[in-house]
Amino acid sequence: MINNDDQCVISVQHVNKEYGNKQVLHDISLNVFKAEIFGILGPSGSGKTTLVKILIGMEQRSSGDVYILGTLMPKLNMLQQIGYMAQSDALYTELTALENLEFFASLYGVRGQHRSQRIQEVMELVNLKEHLYKQVGQYSGGMKRRLSLAISLLHEPALLILDEPTVGIDPILRQSIWRELRSLTAKGTTIVLTTHVMDEAEKCDRLGMIRDGELLAVDSPQALIDATQSSTLEEAFIHYGGIRS
Repeated sequence: MINNDDQCVISVQHVNKEYGNKQVLHDISLNVFKAEIFGILGPSGSGKTTLVKILIGMEQRSSGDVYILGTLMPKLNMLQQIGYMAQSDALYTELTALENLEFFASLYGVRGQHRSQRIQEVMELVNLKEHLYKQVGQYSGGMKRRLSLAISLLHEPALLILDEPTVGIDPILRQSIWRELRSLTAKGTTIVLTTHVMDEAEKCDRLGMIRDGELLAVDSPQALIDATQSSTLEEAFIHYGGIRS
């Protein structure tokens, strides 16, 4: 059970983001605590990806502050403690999976026997060990997503940020990945993921519901359902977000 006495891993304080005259994030404030899975739930274009990019410093915020493990972001040396899986796969398709893993492992400072061990472990997790020596350009879209997840886990980060991590992954493997995410939180890893899929959102410890760049509500999935007297999480989201034209 997550509670407010746990260590605050992420603190977002009054964050706004504007692109020209368009404001895409409106005064976002939230905390994420150690060893929880925190989901950011919202439709496409709601601001989920912009928010997670601001968390790790890939996007500049227009105003407000973001702290990760007590450090004001962006801070380059904090990236060693963060695993990030983007919505679009950032892979070198002309290289093999092994070569991709070795390259990213070197960036993370994972070397020697530990590097070899971690490569085997993460590829087994995503069920790609038999494709380790295959050129990534020959991978299917789902295989590329799984390889991206493996790369984000290589250095055993304290904080794992996943943008739509299971898009294009079959249901059986999704269950396996969720079991591993739960295993990671049991070891103290904090996970933030974005999703627009309700059944995936229900697996999170807490959710931040976002729509049109506004944070509508933050609580556990069941608490959000109970607070709105809804029967499903989708009904609760509609209650908080309203019907917009």
